[in-house]
Amino acid sequence: MSDKPATPLLDQVTRPADLKRLSDAELTQVARELRAETISAVSETGGHLGAGLGVVELTVALHAVFDTPRDKIIWDVSHQCYPHKILTERRDRIRSLRMKDGLSGFTKRSESPYDPFGAAHSSTSISAALGFAVGRDLGGVIPEGLGDAIAVIGDGAMSAGMAYEALNNAGDLKKRLIVILNDNEMSIAPPVGAMSSYLSRLYAEAPFQDFKAAAKGAVSLLPEPFREGAKRAKDMLKGMAVGGTLFENLGFSYLGPINGHDMDQLLPVLRTVHQRATGPILIHIQTQKGKGYGPAEAARDRGHATAKFNVVTGEQKKAPSNAPSYTRVFADSLLTEAAEDDKICAVTAAMPDGTGLDLFAERYPSRCFDVGIAEQHGVTFCAGLAAAGMKPFCAMYSTFLQRGYDQVVHDVAIQRLPVRFAIDRAGLVGADGPTHAGAFDVAFLANLPGFVVMAAADEAELRHMVATAAAHNDGPIAFRYPRGEGRGVEMPERGTPLEIGKGRMIREGSKVALLSFGTRLEEVEKAAEQLAAKGITPTIADARFAKPLDRDMILKLAAEHEALITIEEGAVGGFGSHVAQLLADEAVFDKGLKFRSMVLPDTFIDQASPADMYAVAGMNAEQIIAKVLEVLGIGDLDAQRA
Repeated sequence: MSDKPATPLLDQVTRPADLKRLSDAELTQVARELRAETISAVSETGGHLGAGLGVVELTVALHAVFDTPRDKIIWDVSHQCYPHKILTERRDRIRSLRMKDGLSGFTKRSESPYDPFGAAHSSTSISAALGFAVGRDLGGVIPEGLGDAIAVIGDGAMSAGMAYEALNNAGDLKKRLIVILNDNEMSIAPPVGAMSSYLSRLYAEAPFQDFKAAAKGAVSLLPEPFREGAKRAKDMLKGMAVGGTLFENLGFSYLGPINGHDMDQLLPVLRTVHQRATGPILIHIQTQKGKGYGPAEAARDRGHATAKFNVVTGEQKKAPSNAPSYTRVFADSLLTEAAEDDKICAVTAAMPDGTGLDLFAERYPSRCFDVGIAEQHGVTFCAGLAAAGMKPFCAMYSTFLQRGYDQVVHDVAIQRLPVRFAIDRAGLVGADGPTHAGAFDVAFLANLPGFVVMAAADEAELRHMVATAAAHNDGPIAFRYPRGEGRGVEMPERGTPLEIGKGRMIREGSKVALLSFGTRLEEVEKAAEQLAAKGITPTIADARFAKPLDRDMILKLAAEHEALITIEEGAVGGFGSHVAQLLADEAVFDKGLKFRSMVLPDTFIDQASPADMYAVAGMNAEQIIAKVLEVLGIGDLDAQRA
């Protein structure tokens, strides 16, 4: 394509080893071309743009200095790995990013030996890198070999407790380990917390000037004649928060902060560390998310995640929608409830925009809390708020709530505290793939005593469920909803609290009952319309609640139909399993009921469009039709009618 950027030097690089024959000036040029190629590729695919642009120079420098894949570069979260993928034998497929059968938007072990560790959640890199370092020293054997372990972690990811647990352990073990703290003052949302302030202070008080200045925090790396003078200089500066005192106290040598976009600083520091480091060392670099692309630099989230876009203007190519997103419906509904109840507050973990709580924060700043990438703390913080008489809404993506599960059990459920869990991105999410799928929340919440678990079938139901949660004070309650737009149904001005544990009948029919939980109801109705055209009229019901179940409705459906099929956007062990348990306990199967449960398959489904992913899962209208015919013993409907 003629509109692809000219990349004459990058064209000569197919693998990291090719970088080693280039001069420093040429490596700087490779970085410029790599940035242009990344922008061009993401304009065609959409995806995480800003994070990758912020680490272009670092990516080139790391691959030029270290020996990958023997040396392991572990990208925390790894949404910044597109430049890395271009340099590691995958440039020919980079325009398939996040597409069906294409490259993952994150690092993925099965995709390339240059991806030593898969990630899409934050704050795991230091733990994994330490594992590689210890495995290396214990004689571990893998095909690519085991060399250095380098963790690249952002300042936002450093707000999570797991990062500190790993730093503490690494400092104690004293293994050769390299941690690069990529401080861009910008995770997805502006960073919050004391660590962010600490890093800002380090940068303001001790900007990097030359390698001697960096060596104040890593005296042992200097040649012998220089060590004493550097040690004296370091001693003079004690007490000034210079030299990464926190990290040094955890057992790390500290270098920085340095300019992460300046190859003349990056390359000498990385080469010196590569040659001389013995124990754990932390290199603190300063970068700019979205660097080098005006529209990303100007965006509030620095181009964190984009749709396909026009490279010249930055304008994103988003399809127009006739319906509001579920996230926006949740946000608006919560604002409505909060206007009437000053005890309602909201908590999110570094995702204010993604969960819609940015709107709540604007209206009620004193009642909205972004705790950073700290789901465990966020859940227990909500438990404390509830114990203090507030009405906290804990708004987290399903995939991220998993990280706080022990706190959900111990700090919320056992104490029967009325924390309201707003679970966004339920079900399959498309381009982000299996790491972000909301597949497990129904199963892991509905088995907890005293929990109420709801799923919205459409955006109007979501509004009612927000009202239900706001009014519910007898223990924890959760409601789930998917990514994307609603169905375009008529919306009430304000939600009406639902009766706990009561579903609703959608359509009366005969022979087979379809019991839906969540937004597959739309596909269930499509299937029923096609079946009706061929003489089969299923009954349709919307369960609304996975816990407590609507016992009366379910037992009535079982008594009045030959077959009952449950449909849900979740893994085995969720809604359908609870229905089966009820039917077994009530001896319904003894009377010959045919029962089937349609759930997500026992596999992780790779990225594709949501429709394609649900086709793989076997949960679209055509598969629901096939299930109805199978349970009724009708092999070929048209032949049966003839």
